[in-house]
Amino acid sequence: MSGIAGIFADKSGAAAYLYYMLYALQHRGQQSCGIATYNDGLMDYHKDYGLVSEVFKDERVSTLRGNLAIGHVRMASHGEGMDFQYVQPIVAGYKHGALGMVHDGTITNAKKLRNDLQENGYMFQSNLDTEVIATMIVKNYKESMKQAIIDTLDCLMGSYALIIMAQNVMFAARDVYGIKPLSIGKLDGKYVVASETCAFDSIGATFVRDVEPGEVIKISEDKLEVLRAGHPEKRKLGVFEMVYIARPDSIIDGKSIYLSRLNAGKYLAKEHPIEADLVIGAPDSGISFAVGYAEESGIPYTEGIIKNRYVGRTFIQPNQEMRDLGVKIKLNPIKEYINGKRIVLVDDSIVRGTTMKRTVAMLREAGAKEVHVRVGSPMVKYSSNLMMDTPTREELVAAMHTKDEIRDIIGADTLEYISLEALFKAFGGDDFTQGCFTGIFPEGTLYKGE
Repeated sequence: MSGIAGIFADKSGAAAYLYYMLYALQHRGQQSCGIATYNDGLMDYHKDYGLVSEVFKDERVSTLRGNLAIGHVRMASHGEGMDFQYVQPIVAGYKHGALGMVHDGTITNAKKLRNDLQENGYMFQSNLDTEVIATMIVKNYKESMKQAIIDTLDCLMGSYALIIMAQNVMFAARDVYGIKPLSIGKLDGKYVVASETCAFDSIGATFVRDVEPGEVIKISEDKLEVLRAGHPEKRKLGVFEMVYIARPDSIIDGKSIYLSRLNAGKYLAKEHPIEADLVIGAPDSGISFAVGYAEESGIPYTEGIIKNRYVGRTFIQPNQEMRDLGVKIKLNPIKEYINGKRIVLVDDSIVRGTTMKRTVAMLREAGAKEVHVRVGSPMVKYSSNLMMDTPTREELVAAMHTKDEIRDIIGADTLEYISLEALFKAFGGDDFTQGCFTGIFPEGTLYKGE
């Protein structure tokens, strides 16, 4: 799971704008970040482990010169080390200079492509899919960067949103199903690109449109050229963008994240009503669902749990001990609201169940009389790295247990999930990759070779 951005700006100001865009995308990854700038045929870059504010403290941003910049924030995937070579952007040389690249998604046939390249003498410094893509572009470059990129994309399976810079231009592309989001904006007549529209809001840019599924575009300072047309009818945006990943104030593929989650909460209340005194949302991504549930049910909503904003998302932590500790310092109930009350606790999803189990226990310790859990997505039964890097199937609580067993595991009085049909009604269509719920993924996204 990553956030990516690119921008044309004044001659020396691109990196400064990129800094604020990455700050707005920090929710998409808190482990590492980086910025690369195009500077008269050369590239300046800085990347490291840590939050944006940590990696680019002091005067670091001012050392990145140039009017074109790309950037990346990252949450490590399974199998990726905590070494420097796993941090993006990737910067590579080719016969006409240098290219930089940032990538969000998972290339499912990357291992085969890497092996083929290695057999032809190419060397790699990491296991990043991004390095495979960059190496293939360099290999395929003959007459034009445009054709090298298109030839490379034709070989990729899986999910991707890409921003590439070379020759003082920026290229952007999405996979054929648009599983990963990518939007285009404008600032002072110049183009910007980002995973989510909230990055545009952070710098005062205006939204222009989304990159279509399968589309490849070339962007200069004041010109946008479509190199390969997209196919919006094939759109299968990763459903977890809507449910969990994206910021509520973003708009992706024409859909408001906040309103979509609010509507899902309303459908959840219709499908699974309960008598209770208060509705509480699990911070942060469960709050929009909880507000919708409260509006539909008529049960008052309250901010019953306070979140420590300086703790990252816990379900992706490397081991159970760290996840337990992260949850413990992440959330704290407001006892004065909760004591003696029947609570409806609404969250966006249950993955391993670690956070929910501890949250229910905290509410009971705070004096809750009853705790009824309502979930704004169906049961997550299948592992998928196309949308985000979910745990192995053995670690998914819904893959190994029934709904009643999960209720007992988390310690709730009742547990109910929204139906897939209701979720799609709330989101205004079924054009989503939903394999984490059903096990059915878009054709051609999963590599089944050796």
